[in-house]
Amino acid sequence: MLAQQRQQTILERVRASGGVRVADLVRELGVSDMTVRRDLESLAERGLLEKVHGGATTLGPGSTEEPGFTAKSARQQQEKEAIARRAAELVGPGTAVALSAGTTTWALAHHLVSVPDLTVITNSVPVADVFHRAPRADRTVVLTGGVRTPSDALVGPVAVAAIRRLHVDTLFLGVHGMSVRAGFTTPNLLESETDRELVAAAHRLVVPVDHTKWNIIGISTIADLAEADVVISDEGLPAEARAELTERVGELIIAEGTQ
Repeated sequence: MLAQQRQQTILERVRASGGVRVADLVRELGVSDMTVRRDLESLAERGLLEKVHGGATTLGPGSTEEPGFTAKSARQQQEKEAIARRAAELVGPGTAVALSAGTTTWALAHHLVSVPDLTVITNSVPVADVFHRAPRADRTVVLTGGVRTPSDALVGPVAVAAIRRLHVDTLFLGVHGMSVRAGFTTPNLLESETDRELVAAAHRLVVPVDHTKWNIIGISTIADLAEADVVISDEGLPAEARAELTERVGELIIAEGTQ
């Protein structure tokens, strides 16, 4: 098993049970005590778990906790890739789309670089960079200004002013969490305000979101579940979430190839 695969397995164990012991991981993974400890150290340095004596635990998911882009991009990579592939099928040539900040929208951007005659609005530095690295003469990319957040979003009054008079066919909205009570949420108040402007600018709202975001609540609501025309998630989405989303959103799509 490669180090990346091993660390992903460790993360999944931690998230499923709330914590793991080094001794259990050594037995389960068939590697040395030192290898497990190095893996835990690497994951802790990336902000994905907390090392404790003899093992590791999850980080507390506070409503204002905002992991950096690098930390988030290491999570649920297979699921995000499947969701991004499915989301790209909703984009045709000659359309205007907006991509908010997020690692799933960043994955989606890689699938949109080949779409001809595309106009892209984004407040995400990494998303804009994907298109910058694969230039096309028939594509326009608008990067809003603003204050940069830990998740590499540009937010605040400058971003809001740039978005306010724009109109797009589809917004792909990255979110921190979703729940029946709070809707789609973010841990950053300024990002929430900016994202609400993006929602207002879009004819269609698509939320590409992996299953781990269910019942996670950030401090500020971006939109209610019912405002989403489409939610795209992965096969790990629990039955309860599927039932609630099917009832409340326009359409729930489960991307295949994640189990």
